[in-house]
Amino acid sequence: MRLATAANEAYTASLAVSELLGCKQCGGSRGQDEELGIRIPRPLGHGPSRFIPEKEILQVGSEDAQMHTLFTDSFAALGRLDNITLVMVFHPQYLESFLKTQHYLLQMDGPLPLHYRHYIGIMAAARHQCSYLVNLHVNDFLHVGGDPKWLNGLENAPQKLQNLGELNKVLAHRPWLITKEHIEGLLKAEEHSWSLAELVHAVVLLTHYHSLASFTFGCGISPEIHCDGGHTFRPPSVSNYCVCDITNGNHSVDEMQVNSAGNVSVSDSFFEVEALMEKMKQLQECREEEEASQEEMASRFEIEKRESMFVFSSDDDEVTPARDVSRHFEDTSYGYKDFSRHGMHVPTFRVQDYCWEDHGYSLVNRLYPDVGQLIDEKFHIAYNLTYNTMAMHKDVDTSMLRRAIWNYIHCMFGIRYDDYDYGEINQLLDRSFKVYIKTVVCTPEKVTKRMYDSFWRQFKHSEKVHVNLLLIEARMQAELLYALRAITRYMT
Repeated sequence: MRLATAANEAYTASLAVSELLGCKQCGGSRGQDEELGIRIPRPLGHGPSRFIPEKEILQVGSEDAQMHTLFTDSFAALGRLDNITLVMVFHPQYLESFLKTQHYLLQMDGPLPLHYRHYIGIMAAARHQCSYLVNLHVNDFLHVGGDPKWLNGLENAPQKLQNLGELNKVLAHRPWLITKEHIEGLLKAEEHSWSLAELVHAVVLLTHYHSLASFTFGCGISPEIHCDGGHTFRPPSVSNYCVCDITNGNHSVDEMQVNSAGNVSVSDSFFEVEALMEKMKQLQECREEEEASQEEMASRFEIEKRESMFVFSSDDDEVTPARDVSRHFEDTSYGYKDFSRHGMHVPTFRVQDYCWEDHGYSLVNRLYPDVGQLIDEKFHIAYNLTYNTMAMHKDVDTSMLRRAIWNYIHCMFGIRYDDYDYGEINQLLDRSFKVYIKTVVCTPEKVTKRMYDSFWRQFKHSEKVHVNLLLIEARMQAELLYALRAITRYMT
């Protein structure tokens, strides 16, 4: 019952702070903090996400029993209730699997020491300039006894970790280029060699944090209050601000929510939903009437793969990494390049030849027991998760749409399913949605609120978070497939 005791102590402490500082809502006289010389940090953001109105996100203290258990488990495992958790809780079934997997990767028995795990998380998040995750894991790295000198730059870390930099770079931005030579270089580096089990642990961590960086940017996760960019000591401008609201980030009573997608009428976005529903119905009817030949399906895949190269945002500017992030990786100019740009041809990755279910799962489970099972469960929950709703519609079979999103992401990575008709993708995913998907998956640091607002304008925020869960799990599986295939080739 140690957790319950700790929770009671925290609650008692919060009451003491409320009584000390005082306000109209929590009683007492305001201004005692000034007399005592206490500087109170105030959140800079509007709740856990910059994209989702604060009032639509579950507030701590108003959760049901299931969500309360998830919050408790998260706090027990991480020592915090972070903004990622507060946004993911839109989908409790997924969050439970996510937290269980992440806890195992970071804290349970495994091939890598604890400080290595957090440092690899820093390296992975830094590739996408994700200061949110970098800051969290810098704190965790120091908490488990990591050497502060390593944080001055990758060149100050052990050579073994420096050697991982190349795999981190290619895996994050161009995973189709990974070969068994990358694997051999890590496993045969004399005194700096990785074991196979250590390497699989590292690969899973890298793919986990590359994908989590996508979620962080894709959902506009706000910095934590204790991290850089998450707080200010300036007094609030709203007269009835209550310091007790820090818990939930409620620092403004009358928030101005700006719709950066432009002035789109409700009727226009309503018709978008109706049009999507009609396309799904038509595609289902076509499936039942006729089936395309294997040659036609292969041709449609190549067309979709080629077209995906030309999907980019008008805001597609270079993002210069800040020094505090870029020092954790080398070759800052290396980034995403389209699969077949500039005449470079890479053979299509056929899932029928190497897939997660038949090959990757067993390899991970053999070298890092139980992790393959945890990841597999997380993939299945994300892929199959449905509430049978679409915007204002209920009792809708969304499997066709979910499959199109998943397969479009894999298509961008050159991964092909022989039994899927890629002609469906253009029918179901419009250009603004494709731009958002590609940006979140390939260059998440470039995601903007306008991109988030511009797709599926009539859909709920919980549905857009659901989309992000599909994106990050499809991305993680794509990276794992390329890395694990290379490991398999090295072993054989």
